[in-house]
Amino acid sequence: MQVAVGSGNPVKRDATVRAFPEATVEVEPVPSGVGEQPTGHAETRTGAENRARACLDAGAYDLGVGIEGGVARFEGREDLFLVMWAAVTDGDRWGRGTGPSLRLPDGISKRIAAGEELGPVMDDVLGTTDVAKKQGAAGAFTGGKLSRTDALESAVVAAAAPFLCELY
Repeated sequence: MQVAVGSGNPVKRDATVRAFPEATVEVEPVPSGVGEQPTGHAETRTGAENRARACLDAGAYDLGVGIEGGVARFEGREDLFLVMWAAVTDGDRWGRGTGPSLRLPDGISKRIAAGEELGPVMDDVLGTTDVAKKQGAAGAFTGGKLSRTDALESAVVAAAAPFLCELY
């Protein structure tokens, strides 16, 4: 099986490889079609869907996988959360799923609400570069107990459910 993941980010590729260990996984750095800092579940999910669809347009793949991280609130809550959505498609059928949601620390949440992007804020707070290609915010917020790859893998597996199980 040939699977494409719509990103050049090695963490997203690794998460997809974990979800499809028997497949050949290629990267297709396609645009998400949403803002650099997706806000809300709808925009984040749309980014994942756009990437998955664009993968199939980019080559001869059996499945396209899109993964998008964003920030969102849950109904009735003022807290801002890190969210991650994945979409998997064969061009006809679709699967969509989420990974864990982690509440942003207040200081980081304020900076995001003021218009900054999570990746650069995390790099600034942690004194690093390209945190999104390493442990990610998920790793930082959980003291390393949940890496970004782990979190994204759960989203991809959830989205892949219709392709993994005959109940769908």
